[in-house]
Amino acid sequence: MTHKFIRADIVNMDPYTPIVPFEVLSARLGREPDDIVKLDANENPYGPSPKVLDALGNGRYYHIYPDPESNQLRDALSQYVGIPKSHLMAGAGADELIDLVLRVVLSPGDAVIDCPPSFGMYPFSTAVNGGKYVAVPRKADFALDMEGIETAVARHNAKILFICSPNNPNGSVIGDEDLRRLLALPVLVVLDEAYIDFVGIINRKEREDRKDKKEKNFAPSAPFAVNPSRINWVMEYDNLAVLRTFSKLAGLAGLRVGYGAFPAWLLPHMWKIKQPYNINVAASLAALAALNDADWLREKIKLIVQERERIVAELAQFDWLQPYPSQSNFILFRVLGRDARQLKLDLEQHGVLVRYFDKPGVENCIRISVGRPSDTNRLRIALKTFDKP
Repeated sequence: MTHKFIRADIVNMDPYTPIVPFEVLSARLGREPDDIVKLDANENPYGPSPKVLDALGNGRYYHIYPDPESNQLRDALSQYVGIPKSHLMAGAGADELIDLVLRVVLSPGDAVIDCPPSFGMYPFSTAVNGGKYVAVPRKADFALDMEGIETAVARHNAKILFICSPNNPNGSVIGDEDLRRLLALPVLVVLDEAYIDFVGIINRKEREDRKDKKEKNFAPSAPFAVNPSRINWVMEYDNLAVLRTFSKLAGLAGLRVGYGAFPAWLLPHMWKIKQPYNINVAASLAALAALNDADWLREKIKLIVQERERIVAELAQFDWLQPYPSQSNFILFRVLGRDARQLKLDLEQHGVLVRYFDKPGVENCIRISVGRPSDTNRLRIALKTFDKP
């Protein structure tokens, strides 16, 4: 009887399935939180910088409503990304900005193009906003099906195209040529750069040495992070929006603060419907302090990129784990000859948490977030205990 008050599409939609809360898993496993290696949610293992913790401890205005326009944070972001403040909006994580864009653009039944396997919030938020979800699956190597996207945009008169780069869950990056080709389509391209800060390169000599030695799992000694973000492309293309977050870069996942750059025609309408106090005082203080600690951020990015390469090298001893190239703070492994779900459960018993996937394109896979060196050691030791099928 009460279902008559609920939208029929909401009644029938599947809920989003988040990671099980840390404290719940800790109790379930009978382990103290400090004894758990959490590599299942792509969080920054180093947490917030000391400047962030100081800012939170010294905050004075927690009893006052925050600035609804996040002016101070947007001023700092403008300096950080090099585009005008007028193109920027902060959100309670990039998730809120995904929802805001969809709410502004979609009418019921309008098509949204996604390229799975990718971030689960795209189909979820499309359904919540009454959109028509259209999947254009990636190829076996996770490359985008460019022709398929072009066909789908035309066939469905699509309004929005979501592209995650680096893509979650495999870590691949879209090239400039492909992105420009997509921006030529009559569709709003939402480029999700949640993991862009971890796109690392190795120097030319190491690359050539690896090639000459044919060491496919060679771990470079000194990777370093670059920032190939396309956020400034928003000034060039009026059908591009770019999303970023403090969750991965700055270790602020628990405070929920992200931001995006948007075309001039779109942003005023997003301001209309945004919750007025969406960025709380603590999140704003933390984000500002993080931006003011650039050296600390760069150091931790370098450590994460180094450890990403080390994980691939260390896990090369397990021939039943097939890694995919990643430019993010995680690595996707296809599990060969055994059950990936059981592997996840076995690792849990050793206090090591990884993400399990069994969806089209990522059948029988696990995704391992990059932790600290000690976390990699725990992971390797746990895997060795059941190395034989």
